[in-house]
Amino acid sequence: MDLLTGGSEDAGAPRARADFDGLTSTVAQARDTADTFLTALARTTPPARDRNRDDVLLVVSELVTNAVRHAPGPFTLCLAPVPGGVRVTVRDTSTTLPRPRTPDVDGGAGGFGCPIVQCLAHRLEALPHQDGKEIHAVLPW
Repeated sequence: MDLLTGGSEDAGAPRARADFDGLTSTVAQARDTADTFLTALARTTPPARDRNRDDVLLVVSELVTNAVRHAPGPFTLCLAPVPGGVRVTVRDTSTTLPRPRTPDVDGGAGGFGCPIVQCLAHRLEALPHQDGKEIHAVLPW
């Protein structure tokens, strides 16, 4: 993980970028990356509510889990402060954009991640690229 400071949006504020191989174990590593970033951010910009930290970590887990399950190969996680919030970006190798589906309450086939992220994020967008896509979620901080 690269924990950086500065940038165009908030001079001196931490930003993070980490590249992962896409294996299942990388979900926990991505959460650790986000936790380290949020600890650094809280030193200069404390969250407005206690639960904001947990919300960001949950969204990171959901977006990274989707990348691991639905996109072959590596992915990148980026975190950055934005006014009043935190932007979480996951870039993966699948050109298929996410689409909500009915959650499977009986068989464990998923379908809960998108509604969770939509509920917690102020803004959520998927941007296609020639070699994959980026998912951006902006959450309150």
